[in-house]
Amino acid sequence: MSQRIGVIDMGTNTFHLLITDIVDDKPTVLVNEKSSVGLGKGGITKGFITEEAMQRALKTLRSFRKILDAHEVLHVIATGTSAVRSASNKEELISRIKKEVNIDVEVIDGVREAELIFRGVQQAVALNEKPALAMDIGGGSVEFIIGNKDGILWKQSFEIGGQRLIDRFHLHDPMREDDRMMMHRFFSEVLQPLGEAVKKWKPVQLIGCSGTFDTLAEMNIQYHREKIVLEKQTNYLLSLADFKRLHKQLVASTRAERLAIPGMIELRADMVVVAICLIEEVLKFVCSNTIMVSTYSLKEGVLYTMLDGEKVGS
Repeated sequence: MSQRIGVIDMGTNTFHLLITDIVDDKPTVLVNEKSSVGLGKGGITKGFITEEAMQRALKTLRSFRKILDAHEVLHVIATGTSAVRSASNKEELISRIKKEVNIDVEVIDGVREAELIFRGVQQAVALNEKPALAMDIGGGSVEFIIGNKDGILWKQSFEIGGQRLIDRFHLHDPMREDDRMMMHRFFSEVLQPLGEAVKKWKPVQLIGCSGTFDTLAEMNIQYHREKIVLEKQTNYLLSLADFKRLHKQLVASTRAERLAIPGMIELRADMVVVAICLIEEVLKFVCSNTIMVSTYSLKEGVLYTMLDGEKVGS
């Protein structure tokens, strides 16, 4: 007996749609799409979703609804993360989505988001008994999880996502050196709980989940002309040397220059500079010569949580 499941991840910058057929508890991917929405643009630092952002969200969800209907998907779950949960007008957005697109949105808190992200990572990366540090850089929040093959040891969500960092620090093109230094000082202050957790659990590997990490992987594949199709991989190993090369190139670039880099996609071009600076900061905590990129994250975590018969919401 097969069933068809649709998962929508309503991220702060990007909306994702995953449609799978489940046969004997194993999913086969039919659709894996993403769309730049910018739900947090213009309002996230003020704690609301602008009307323009709502319109972009509804337009994308109408498009997703057509795809879901074309595939005759009856079971759909949509999750709202940082931009939704921190918005004073989130009930208006949720109500309009239900009324106009007939999709129910489940708002999940940061801790639950971290748990679901790690559930996705567990399906993509072969973990062992040694702790690893997983990170997912969203537009509104960043989730950090320390865990191993047996599960989660520590987790925390920080409201320092890419759109928030852009609004606060990336005010010039290219980003100014003094703004970048100011951002790193901000990181060192706000990430103190992460530093304490790393001292306790001593993770030996950094795992970066989808989003910016996918883009770094794709740029590296193109640079080395590797015969790898990232969309068909669950993970990809990025060397520290290649990360440093990409970091040097990206932090000095204009948006137009970033868009000209093979492997860069438009919906990542704005966030990638602040994101790669955050990764640089986090690498100070983990001694490793590689970054493991997990192409699975929240939406896959939601899917496998549902397959396990567990509740997705917090």
